[in-house]
Amino acid sequence: MASIYPILTIPDPVLRQTAEPVERVDDELRTLMDDMLATMYDAPGVGLAAPQIGILRRVIVMDPARDDEEPAPLVMANPVILDRSSDMRVHEEGCLSIPEVTAEVERPAVTRVSFLDREGKPQEAELEGLLSTIVQHEIDHLNGILFIDYLSRLKRDMIVRKFTKQKRTAAL
Repeated sequence: MASIYPILTIPDPVLRQTAEPVERVDDELRTLMDDMLATMYDAPGVGLAAPQIGILRRVIVMDPARDDEEPAPLVMANPVILDRSSDMRVHEEGCLSIPEVTAEVERPAVTRVSFLDREGKPQEAELEGLLSTIVQHEIDHLNGILFIDYLSRLKRDMIVRKFTKQKRTAAL
């Protein structure tokens, strides 16, 4: 049975740290991948990076399937962007670590990535559209970057202040 982890929210400092590379894909890492998928589905979301659950390892999971579609989970250890298209795509992004906030973000429409799969085998994939957006968003998490970093400083600061204030109020 997979475990559901609590998801960190801003301004948690872990979200701004760089994740460490995975040394090897073993049963422990596969369990983490399964737990991350369970956590993502439970949230519900379409992607999750290990730092979002407080684990600074370069692991991401994603599945853009809608409720009525067959799940199509993709798990990646040590994902690296090899190439991005010059064609851009605007998508309304949200983030489980910044609940109830969405904003339009422009990113390359096609992304080629290399990664280790669930068995530890090197893979390459060319992802288009929503998958391209998700993989870029999740790899950003591994580097301490959040989607709000693509917004104007004013908008970003307003969002961070709101969450900082909520955290302070909740702590009282």
